[in-house]
Amino acid sequence: MDTSEVAALAELLRDAEEHHGRYEPTAPKHHWSDWYAAYIVARQHGRTQDEAFGDAVAAVEAAQR
Repeated sequence: MDTSEVAALAELLRDAEEHHGRYEPTAPKHHWSDWYAAYIVARQHGRTQDEAFGDAVAAVEAAQR
């Protein structure tokens, strides 16, 4: 097991948790893992926190359609 990968993923999960908390009060019904996954993938692709937030919101809203 690569401990640096585990630490990096843990950091991304904490970051996603913090930002999901901003979204949750106004969000449509969704499973948190969908939002987290979109947010984390965006961050792994170099998106800023704000960009990743928008990407995650868009992903959840697209799934609602």
